[in-house]
Amino acid sequence: MSKSRDHQTRARVAVGSLLSVEIADLGRDGQGVGRVGDQVVFVADALPGELVRVRVVHQARRHLVAELKGIERPSPDRRQPPCILSDNCGGCSLQHCSDAAQVSWKQGMVGEVLRRLGGTDLPPLPLLAAESPLGYRNRAVIPLELTDELRLRAGFYRRGSHQIVNMNHCPVLDARLDRLIEPLKEDLEEAAWPVDRHGRSGGGLRHLALRVGHHTGDVLITLIASNDNLPGLDALASSWMDRWPEVVGVSLNLQPEPNNKLMGHETRTLCGRDWLEERFAGLRYRIAADTFFQVNTVQAERVVPLLLAALKAAGTSRSVIDAYCGIGTYTLPIAAAGYRVEGIEAHLASVQLARRNAESNGLSALARFSNSDVAEALAHSLPGAGALLLDPPRKGLEPPVLEAILNSPPPLLLYLSCDPGTLARDLGRLCGTRQAPQTDPSVGAEASADAEANADPGTGAEALAEPEAARFRLLSVQPLDFFPNTSHVETLVVLERCA
Repeated sequence: MSKSRDHQTRARVAVGSLLSVEIADLGRDGQGVGRVGDQVVFVADALPGELVRVRVVHQARRHLVAELKGIERPSPDRRQPPCILSDNCGGCSLQHCSDAAQVSWKQGMVGEVLRRLGGTDLPPLPLLAAESPLGYRNRAVIPLELTDELRLRAGFYRRGSHQIVNMNHCPVLDARLDRLIEPLKEDLEEAAWPVDRHGRSGGGLRHLALRVGHHTGDVLITLIASNDNLPGLDALASSWMDRWPEVVGVSLNLQPEPNNKLMGHETRTLCGRDWLEERFAGLRYRIAADTFFQVNTVQAERVVPLLLAALKAAGTSRSVIDAYCGIGTYTLPIAAAGYRVEGIEAHLASVQLARRNAESNGLSALARFSNSDVAEALAHSLPGAGALLLDPPRKGLEPPVLEAILNSPPPLLLYLSCDPGTLARDLGRLCGTRQAPQTDPSVGAEASADAEANADPGTGAEALAEPEAARFRLLSVQPLDFFPNTSHVETLVVLERCA
């Protein structure tokens, strides 16, 4: 298409235009994806196979964003969302999609992303779906704000905005947390404390954080605020523990910085204790309000036998390294199976709890923990290790970590990822199938649509440099649904070192 015709096509589809669009697929953020001429159109809440009426709300260089105005031909996979706020709340993007269709899409999405961005052709194993698509989240960090009428609003952000959708209940939360939201809101509103808005510091309350032990029922309540000028806070914390016996501790976390970071470095215990007890894979853990733990306990436990099976199949007899180990979530079950494991974690509070958890389970002789930068620790510890487990944050492996692994590749590599895009990028380096994509694989589908919409069919959307020599061979790809009713998916891949 000539530049002049291309410009005319885009000009005809202006913001505010009403269109009829056929949805062909879902984007990586769960939006419906269709086309108008040469332009990709993203439509939240639309499903593949549907013919929808939309209004264009944003025009980018190669794609449009539109809002759903009506459904002319619904998909058989469409259902009534289980949450009354699903049309507005940005917390869950797929509640309108049946459980079976979510499983099918996530399965296909993982394979497609790994193929396109990582150059890997190994098909994923069948996705391990969650038995409970609702009530599975063991933690919530809920933004707070005051209305002009001084009413407290608590809820998650409207999709693509900083507008809080007020809620009293959230069906994906563990019911033992969900029932606390409304009375806690009432108490906080009655306290009449100031509330920060959208990361501005100096006001007061910022977030309400809740965490529950799935198998124990222990509950932690944490208020996140920019300062401690909250009169009557200690008495209110004590009243919560008297009112709800399952609440084992109430804390105040101070986050004074004017940014969107959720929690600060200082957490004060107001009443009770600063940790809850949880049972995981037959072991006992202490988990604090500010330490990482998988939000879906049941699905996270299903990873343990997969890890042990991979270690056994590889004949691993030497030490195992668990990078980004947190509080020892997977370090300790591996140690309990008889392996010597070194856990590496940069967050000091997590390492302290990991050591305490190892001691309480009688595993201190087999599991040791290092409070270290992951790249530096791997450069020192990888030579001689029998296997490496990686469970990095959503952004995946930083370049120094990848370099450490490529310089001293262990015989077995286990990589648990919560983002198929960054997993694909990293697999491309590890397996020598890709060098580095021009587009950031961690961004949403809309942001990468310019590349995808007009890609050269001979090269694909991700124009890539020449691959490196392969250090690993991909053995298996196992998706697991840790996050039903959202577009997110967990993936465990197993790799062996090339001869």
